[in-house]
Amino acid sequence: MSTAQTLQDLQDVNAFPWDIGVFDVHCHPTDTMASIADIPAMKARTLTIMATRGEDQELVQESTMSVNKANQSSEEEKVIPAFGWHPWFSYQILDDSNASNLVDKDAHYSTVLAPSPSEDVEFLKGLPEPKRLSTLIAETRDRLKRFPHALVGEVGLDKSFRLPGAWTPQDLEDRDKGMTPGSREGRPLSPYKVKIDHQKSVLKAQLRLAGELRRPVSVHSVQSHGAVLVVLRELWKGHEKKVMSRRERQRLQDAEGALSDDESAGTERDQANDSETPQQKPTEEHTSDTKPLPFPARICMHSYSGPVEPIRQFLHESNPSDIYFSFSAVINFSGLSSRKALDVIKALPADRILIESDLHMAGTQMDKLLEDAARQICQVRGWELREGVHQLAANYRRFIFG
Repeated sequence: MSTAQTLQDLQDVNAFPWDIGVFDVHCHPTDTMASIADIPAMKARTLTIMATRGEDQELVQESTMSVNKANQSSEEEKVIPAFGWHPWFSYQILDDSNASNLVDKDAHYSTVLAPSPSEDVEFLKGLPEPKRLSTLIAETRDRLKRFPHALVGEVGLDKSFRLPGAWTPQDLEDRDKGMTPGSREGRPLSPYKVKIDHQKSVLKAQLRLAGELRRPVSVHSVQSHGAVLVVLRELWKGHEKKVMSRRERQRLQDAEGALSDDESAGTERDQANDSETPQQKPTEEHTSDTKPLPFPARICMHSYSGPVEPIRQFLHESNPSDIYFSFSAVINFSGLSSRKALDVIKALPADRILIESDLHMAGTQMDKLLEDAARQICQVRGWELREGVHQLAANYRRFIFG
């Protein structure tokens, strides 16, 4: 074989297999609306675009419709939307499930933020009128119903986040007009955090909605993996899967062995009784995958930054939700978090790994980040590149569509 042919073979092996289908399970291109026009030309097969706050819910909806309309020749949607309220913006939500919470704007913020900003008049003045949680859920339900494959997201908990400070005249002068309003946009941080109990209330309501409509969920968790598990266990209570003991598993194996030994006799009996015995009616649990649940059936822990130990709890066989973990090149494969992410990826089941860009703009950079994440995961898992991309694509489809 010639040297030129050998080099060509190596290039073919290392070429990234976009033809298989590469799927971004979590991104934010509506933060830079000008980049939406770049989505049709991207190599990635599908982008799952997250909403996070009041300013981008409608933008995610409009972008989904416009891009998918222009991409009708494809068998798969170019964009799948996700509608939800991020924990960073959960302070803007007034929990009206309890009449005692129906207070005015300043009292609301003084209650849900710590330390209380009751004396910080300028800061309070810059905060928006809070939105009722019941209104948020009703609006999100309507949006989800318009898009049969839409997710609930981005939702979650964050114990480290601090609100940005009040806008100054200079901040307003310097802001990037190409960015969708509502984010930090370079402002210095205030001392105020959203109380975790309030974050939990907003998260629970959105998780219940996801269960009601049987939609997957994209979950943000920073220094909050234990708290997320607590919330999920509250929603799972009474719906846990039965876990067989070692003795029960042995009995089942013995019974299966006995049935196998008696297979021919059993087959003859079945054939003889077929005409006399009515078919057993399937249980309701297995007749439909659209039956409402009090919890999401599928959950993705996005850009998972925790250690290995919580994974065992998220994936415990009694949990009635299927938990997936996604990884991004920017968050998981750089700096101090890289070693931790590699250990987690090694420990995960192959069918629970997803990739994402978590980027605020679409285009070639987003494609590059997806390729980098896929290559890293394939290397860590010891997967041949095409094999690994096939696995990641299958995982995405199962997470989205069930």
